[in-house]
Amino acid sequence: MSLELRPFTLDDEEAALRAWRAFQGTPFVFLTSYYEGQPWAEYVASLADYREGRNLPEGHVPGAMLAAVVDGVLVGRASVRFELNEYLAAYGGHIGYAVIAEYRRRGYATAILRQALRLASAHGVSPVLLTCDDANVGSATVIERCGGELESVGPDENGVMFRRYWVRV
Repeated sequence: MSLELRPFTLDDEEAALRAWRAFQGTPFVFLTSYYEGQPWAEYVASLADYREGRNLPEGHVPGAMLAAVVDGVLVGRASVRFELNEYLAAYGGHIGYAVIAEYRRRGYATAILRQALRLASAHGVSPVLLTCDDANVGSATVIERCGGELESVGPDENGVMFRRYWVRV
């Protein structure tokens, strides 16, 4: 598999916005901090700023939002937070990832998480906190496959049961 994690580019606009729309109405977000109608070039520039810790919106931390691409096709994304704020330390963790529906069950989530863990480690993050809904068996399996050690299962801020894992990288 030749999955590559890389920054989103101007050329990703059509595929990324199609994925963002497909995730609407689900509990998951494909493009964090993107809003309807935002010029794509502006969004891509903001992601570059966030990687450098510049111009962070209230409540955001430095991190990378990355496209997961296989043979030139956008199949998913990863967000790697290089720091945690209070919310992320309690619920969100250091890494979030998503695979577009038509590309699931091909091993991409595991490949995305493995590369995201390497990036987190390269930025001095260890151990890495990962979370997922308790009912999300697929994500729990991916996290455990990548070395996740379950810390706890409990309710999030909305009362939804979720799992907290730590991965030593």
